[in-house]
Amino acid sequence: MNTFLHILKRTIVIFLSVFIGAQVNDAILTLGSNLIPAPAGFDLNTIDGLKSAVPFLEAKHYLFPFLAHAIGTLISALLITRFLRSQQLVFSMMAGILFLLGGVSMVIMLPGTPIWFVLLDLIVAYVPMAYLAYKIAYKRQG
Repeated sequence: MNTFLHILKRTIVIFLSVFIGAQVNDAILTLGSNLIPAPAGFDLNTIDGLKSAVPFLEAKHYLFPFLAHAIGTLISALLITRFLRSQQLVFSMMAGILFLLGGVSMVIMLPGTPIWFVLLDLIVAYVPMAYLAYKIAYKRQG
């Protein structure tokens, strides 16, 4: 029974951490859309609107998506490292990979996204942020 409770606790921590990271991601995207308006005539709140707007987006339009991906992943991995008592690195990195899969799916859904952003986002925003979060949280636990 003790093993069951341990697995249940671990599952809940991981699920909630990823959920909270996704909510942080969404909040930052919403903030970005309020601070940096979409090009005239485009709605960036739908996948079809994003697809049609991609050729008209400027570098400033990619700032908040990058921050959302990086900070959402960071928060998720921080929570995992903080609340799990073992295998924090493994599960933090798994969260980073899960968020990376979401990033890859967005790249597939949004053809035409500038390669500089695709590379920056996929290489920096997910797995390295998960590792950084692990290092920060693990060091604080000391």
